[in-house]
This record gives sequence, structure tokens and C-alpha cells, in this order.
Amino acid sequence: MYVGVDCGTQSTKVVIVDVQRAAILGEASRPHHLMEGDGGRREQDVNEWTQALTEAFHEAVAKAGIQAREIRAIGVSGQQHGMVALDADGLPLHPAKLWCDTETALHNEALIEQLGGREGCLDKLGLVLQTGYTASKVAWLRETHPEAYRRIDTLLLPHDYLNFWLTGERVAECGDASGTGYFDTRAREWRLDVFETLAPELSPTRVLPRLIDSRDPVGTVRPDLARELGLADDVLVASGGGDNMMAAIGTGNIAPGMVTLSLGTSGTVYAHSDAPVEAEDAQVANFCASHGGWLPLICTMNVTSATTKVRELLGLDLEAFGECVARAPLGAEGVMALPFFNGERVPALPHASASFVGMTSLNTTRDNLCRAVVEGTTFGLRYGFERLGDLASRASQVRLVGGGAKSPVWRQIVADVLDVDVICPRITEAAALGGAIQAAWCDTLSRGTGESLSALTERLVEVDLDTLTRPRGEPVRRYQELYQRYRQALAERYDVAP
Repeated sequence: MYVGVDCGTQSTKVVIVDVQRAAILGEASRPHHLMEGDGGRREQDVNEWTQALTEAFHEAVAKAGIQAREIRAIGVSGQQHGMVALDADGLPLHPAKLWCDTETALHNEALIEQLGGREGCLDKLGLVLQTGYTASKVAWLRETHPEAYRRIDTLLLPHDYLNFWLTGERVAECGDASGTGYFDTRAREWRLDVFETLAPELSPTRVLPRLIDSRDPVGTVRPDLARELGLADDVLVASGGGDNMMAAIGTGNIAPGMVTLSLGTSGTVYAHSDAPVEAEDAQVANFCASHGGWLPLICTMNVTSATTKVRELLGLDLEAFGECVARAPLGAEGVMALPFFNGERVPALPHASASFVGMTSLNTTRDNLCRAVVEGTTFGLRYGFERLGDLASRASQVRLVGGGAKSPVWRQIVADVLDVDVICPRITEAAALGGAIQAAWCDTLSRGTGESLSALTERLVEVDLDTLTRPRGEPVRRYQELYQRYRQALAERYDVAP
């Protein structure tokens, strides 16, 4: 039995996987509270993560009908880019600043300039810094909370912090580390000179966690926590990784030729590469994968976060919202959403705000507003899909994950907008499943009975043929026209090249 944990923006999910039977036996989740403020501040209390993990773990074990002592290893997936700054006692010095925080946009721009602009970033890091990466958060803390900054003993990412809570070990792995902004994604090592540029008072060899390989264990669960959770005393904790890296494993996207697209709080599109990608577009993040190789990725900041905002504004539950989207005609009778409620990363518009355009006294209906926000978020994902170039264009099928993927209407919109077949894995909690698969890989390797990761994913990742959705001729043509209108709106409002 193996446990997969996914600590996301909205909740922590736990799954119990029986690898021999290739089945999820139990799953549960607990929500988190998001602290928001003016200027794009978005933070969370790390104690909510550990409490949510504990409660969801106990419920998942109960649903699985097993004893916790049967569990052999745990793999943790976490939201990328978050900053967890700890003091010498391992206590947080500030709430975790999240991936979707845009309060540090000006600090990010200053860092890019300090590193020599786009070319300097590519030379040193293999990617260009984006607002939301950890680096600008460290610079922000240095400026705004100098006392807390000076007391930093360790800087961790969210999944690193949960590994620390589980084991007491302060380590990182290359996939999640790729999104810090002070990691060389080609050499797969910390870029100490870059870190010294943004945090000259801190010693990188002391503050940055030790790097381990994605197949290696962090350690074993602390004895006192093992007793609290009912675990045996030798339960391994795998390296884990960022949520996108774990979802790549959980969708079987570990070899060239496949694309995964996530309709989650944020939107991501990524594909496996055996070598670092020298992307022409600075918006493509040349991240390392958490299974070996690389995972070129783009991220949009507004997907289900945007649809949820509109749904709640209109007082709709999920079912009613879906019915509104289905009733409205393609194109929402001219209503179009630029759904940048959280600013935007791709395209790079950290200070943007959301708007609806094309509204008249006749077409401003609840149905059209719901349809427009779904179409607008999907247009944003197409913009990102195109940035991946050949890695995406050669794909004959896209594996769709995230909460939005549960909607047949949204799946059809994605297929028509991208003009490609889409299909969902049977197990939709891809990041949590990826964590469990990685845990099994790590555990069997440590015991000398290693099953390859490709063999594990082949057995455990199964697509749901009932969700296979193909693009339709006329809607594809019409969405091509609407997408060009979307691009024109970006050009007119934000000077984004059409």
C-alpha cells in the first residue's frame, strides 16, 4: 500500500493505492483557507496543510478498509513556487507565499534586470524568471520584512515543507526546485551566484536544502508522527515533487509524444522532453521532470479560480453552472471574458484585471457569462499550448486533468479550441496518484526489487475511454475566429502581439 498526497491551493488530497491490484482503495481531502490582500497578496498558513493532511489521511485509510501499518511509503505533491521560510527551530517566519501571489511583480522585474535580462536568465537558469517564482518572494521578504528575512535558516517549497514535517529532513528535488528562480535547470543544481544576487546576506550553502534524486527517499516518517498516524516505524517518504511534475507521472506523461493539460485552479500545459528545451518563447518554463528528463511547461493563473469566481457571484452550484454553460451557444452571443482575476503569467500580465467585453442589453445573460468565462480560460490555455511549439503540435492526444476536466461540456470546448482529441485518466487526482506511484518506485528500488517507473505507470495509469472527446469541424472553425478575436483583445488592451 502506498500513499499519494497532493497539497494544492484549495485543498490537500490523500489517496491510498494498492499497487498489486492497480487500484485506489481510499481517498479524502480537506480544504485550505486562502489569505488574500491588496496588491496581489496570496498566502496560506502552513499549519493548515499539515492539519489537512492528517485529517484526510485518517479518512482515506478508513475508507480503504486497511490498517495504516500496511502502508510502505508516501509521496508528496505540492503547489509549485511557494516560499516557506523557516527559522533555526524549523518554524515559519511568515505565512507561505503562494504561486499565485503577484505582490512581488516589481521585484521580479528588478531581478530579471539584475541577471542581465532575458538572455542573462536563460544563460544562468535555462528559463526566464516569472512573477510567482520563489526568487522574487525572497527579494520581497528582504525588503518588506527585514527582521524575518535575517532570521531565515532554511528556504523550502510547499512539498519540501511537508517532507520536512514528515521526516525532519530539509531536502529538495530537481523538478520542484526548477521553479524557484535560483536553480540551473540544465545542470540540475542550485545556482548559488543567482541566489547571492537576490539574498546577499544569506549563505546559500546553509539556507538552500540538500538536493536529492527523484528516485531517492527523503527519509522515514518521524517516530512520534508515525505513532500519531498509526504507521509502522520504517515508512519511507519519497522525494515527491511539484504538482505538475507529479501529475505528469500520474497521467503517464513520462516519455516524448504526450501532452498533459490541467483544468485546475491554474491551468498548465506540459510535455516530456529527453533533453533541456531551448525555447524561443521566454514564457515556456524549461523545468526538470520528477522522473528524469525535462518537462517544458506553461502556466496560466486563471482557470477554475476564474470560473468559481463567476459561479459564486451568480449564486450557482457546480451543476447549475454546467447547465448554464451547456445552454449558452458557442461564442456566448458575442460576450468574451478576459478572465485575469489573479493577474496572469502567460501571457505575462501580472497587473492585469478581469473584464467581460462585447456585452449588450440583449446578450448579457447568466448563461452567456458562464460560457464566456469557460471559453476565455480555454483560449488562454490555447495561447500557452501554442507556445510549446512542436512538443504540442505533434501530439495526437491531450490528457486532461483537474476539476474542470470532469465537465463533458468543457472537455468538448477544449477539443474544439485546440483541434485535438482529449481524454481523461480514469483516476482524476493525477498529482496525488503520481505521488503514490513515485513512492512505490522509490520503495521497491530501496528494497532491491525495483519495478521501473514506466512499468508502474503502464499498470496504474488507465484512460477513461468514455471521456474521449474529438474536435468537431464547424465548431473548430468558429473557435478559430473567436480565438483571433481574443488575441486582438489582448493586443488592444495589453499590447500583447496578436
